Amino acid sequence: MEWTDEGIVLGVRRHGESSAIAELLTRSHGRHLGLVRGGASSRMRPMLQPGNTVRAVWRARLDEHLGTYQLEGTRMRAASLLGASYAVYGVTHLASLARLLPERDPHEDIYEMLDRTLDDFDDAGEAAVHLVKFELAMLTELGFGLDLSQCAATGATGDLIYVSPKSGSAVSREAGEPWRDKLLRLPSFLSMEPGGRNSWADQDLRDGFELTGWFLLRHVLEPRGQRHSDARAGFIAAVAKHLGP
Repeated sequence: MEWTDEGIVLGVRRHGESSAIAELLTRSHGRHLGLVRGGASSRMRPMLQPGNTVRAVWRARLDEHLGTYQLEGTRMRAASLLGASYAVYGVTHLASLARLLPERDPHEDIYEMLDRTLDDFDDAGEAAVHLVKFELAMLTELGFGLDLSQCAATGATGDLIYVSPKSGSAVSREAGEPWRDKLLRLPSFLSMEPGGRNSWADQDLRDGFELTGWFLLRHVLEPRGQRHSDARAGFIAAVAKHLGP
C-alpha cells in the first residue's frame, strides 16, 4: 500500500531511540498516523512541529498497519507561530479539535479550513474569529450544525442576534427579547444575513466562544467523557491579554 498526500502536522511522539510517530491531518486520507524513521533527530524535529504542512508519502504492507511516513516540509509555519502565546495555544487547540474526527476518514473541507486558519494567525483578533468559525465548522462536520439562517420562532432572516441553546437555531431580536437571559448571543461575524458585518468587537469574540463552546461541550465532548482542552482556555485568555483593555 502506498499513497502521497499533503498533510498538516497535528502532533508527534517519540518512538524508540530515534524514530517518531507523526499524526497528520491529510487532505484526502483524513487524520492519519505513521512512523517517521529518524523523526527524533535534530534535523527532523523542526519539520514535525504542529502547524507545519508537509508532503507525505505513506507506505505499509497492509492498509490497517501503522505504516511509515516519508515527509518533506512545504510550509514551515511553526517558527512564526511559536512567537506568540495565543498562537501556541491556538495550534494546540486546533489539533485537539481535529482529533475529534474519525481516523483515516477524509474531511477535505475541514483540511482546507485548517490550512487557511493557520495561514492567518498573525493577528490575535482575526485568529480568534477564525478559531470560532473552525469550531462551528467542526460541529457541522460531526453532525451537530447550527441553523443560523433564519429565526426559529418567526422564520425571519433579519436582525438575528440570539441562538437557542436547545435547538441551535437563530432567534431574532424581537422574538428573543422576552427570553434574552436564556439565549446565547450570535456575534456579528457569524451572521448569515446579506450584508452582514465582518467586523468584530471584544464582546463578539467572547460571545462566539461561549456559543460554540456550549454546543461542543453538550453534543461532542460530554458524550465522549471529555471537557474543553486547557489550550482553549489558554487561547482565549492569551487573546484577551494581547488585545488589552
